[in-house]
Amino acid sequence: MLRSLTIRDFVIVERLDLEFGRGFTVLTGETGAGKSILIEALAAVLGERAESGLVREGCEKAEVAAEFTIERNAALRGYLEENDLAQDGLCLLRRVIDSGGRSRAYVNGRPATVQQLKDIGEYLVDIHGQHAHQSLLRPVQQRELLDRYAGATALAVEVADAWRAWQSAKQARQSAESDAAGAAREREQLEWQVGELSALNFRPEEWDELNQEHRRLAHAASLIEGAESALQALSEDEVSALASIAGAQSRLKALLQYDQTLKEVLEGVAGAQIQLQEAVYALRRYQQRLELDPRRLREVESRIEAIHAAARKYRTAPQDLPQMLQRASDRLRELDTRLNPDAAARREAQLKSTYLAAAGRLGAVRARAADELSDKVSEAMQRLAMKGGRFEIALTPLEEGAAYGTEEVEFLVAAHPGVAPRPLAKVASGGELSRISLAIQTVTSQVARVPTLVFDEVDVGIGGGVAEIVGRMLKALGRSHQVMCVTHLPQVAAAADHQWRVAKRAVPGGVASSVTVLDAPARVEEIARMLGGVKITETTRRHAEEMLGMKA
Repeated sequence: MLRSLTIRDFVIVERLDLEFGRGFTVLTGETGAGKSILIEALAAVLGERAESGLVREGCEKAEVAAEFTIERNAALRGYLEENDLAQDGLCLLRRVIDSGGRSRAYVNGRPATVQQLKDIGEYLVDIHGQHAHQSLLRPVQQRELLDRYAGATALAVEVADAWRAWQSAKQARQSAESDAAGAAREREQLEWQVGELSALNFRPEEWDELNQEHRRLAHAASLIEGAESALQALSEDEVSALASIAGAQSRLKALLQYDQTLKEVLEGVAGAQIQLQEAVYALRRYQQRLELDPRRLREVESRIEAIHAAARKYRTAPQDLPQMLQRASDRLRELDTRLNPDAAARREAQLKSTYLAAAGRLGAVRARAADELSDKVSEAMQRLAMKGGRFEIALTPLEEGAAYGTEEVEFLVAAHPGVAPRPLAKVASGGELSRISLAIQTVTSQVARVPTLVFDEVDVGIGGGVAEIVGRMLKALGRSHQVMCVTHLPQVAAAADHQWRVAKRAVPGGVASSVTVLDAPARVEEIARMLGGVKITETTRRHAEEMLGMKA
């Protein structure tokens, strides 16, 4: 749930600190006061496109921050943990946009990408814009909306992946049939290359091991001589380091009876003696392992030269030879398929079967969801002054299928009884389209997994008793979700649990928006203004009081 929204220097908003509660909240005010700008600010912090024009005139940057509670949002908590962005019970999003159009994003105080803001926003807020009904005319939007309602988005991605794999196999089969000769020549060259590199039997980690062993063998004499010299200095000579430390320790022990403050010095010397003795033991063990081995040195040098020769031949670094072998082997397997049209055809048929199975499951899910959604939207249309109208979702089979499945999805509507449903774009007037859009949005929002729903003037083109019904619908939705709505309709505003008034005021150099949380008397005045315009009469106020008293 959205707890707070902080806005600085965003369009005409100079400074706003807003706190949100549960239920249904409306934002009202004069046209141009900045109501929809608040929605734009929320969209920006949720990862939507941000441009320099969003920065308030004369300012260097705009900043928007939103805080959400996410205790019950397990999916989002998992996403934040996976991306090392988690914070107990909260999600704080922040977006800074400079006057040059560049922006920075933060999640719980940590730098993030705009795409991460967008991903997180998918778990938190659905924004239904005032032009959402226009997008409903596009087939892609209709199909995606049905898939979201059906909970089939992941299955749709699976179908798209299966489609691409099938098409790739189809192209491979066609290539196998048309380019077998060219593939045969390439295959012959790769076979020779794979055979030579395989015979080299070079492991990725071997290069460092060989170089280390070569350095040790090549300098064995120096290492033996150096180890012996160090042992002499440490413990073998008459005036060795160990002998000198032992003498110093003996003298200090004798002096300890005269001055106990030497005890700390004595302990340090004793510790040094222990460490030095351990170094002598380690050096002796090392010396015992050292030996001159010219034969092994020649073997290592021969191996290094063979690897160098292969690297020069294939124009790559020695340590990259195993990756070259892997790439050549992979390409050889691919060409084996290309050289064998029958094998390519079998793989194509297998992947086509996989696609058709996934698409069949998606089609079945869509069919069930289409029936359910059609019934619910038709029912909502009856309440929105479209008596006898009905909504249907047609699933038309595709002969060859497509990346989105084996059926086209199309929204059909009959705005009046006794007429056959036709495509939404061809039969709905502007007002009817707004009401159908609102019916679809409220129905699909009831199953929305996100906790916060925002409606930006989706009630345009309706009024009277229908507006009152819209208010009740949004009010009911507010019992299960946090709902916010920008509206010009008093009937919708009166149904809200909370009402905010957005106003525009003059400031030095321009104008700025302000937001006021309205108490009961102030709500009466605001709804009276929405009812009566500039001049508010007592009759208008009584009407406003009556409307507020009617809200359930």
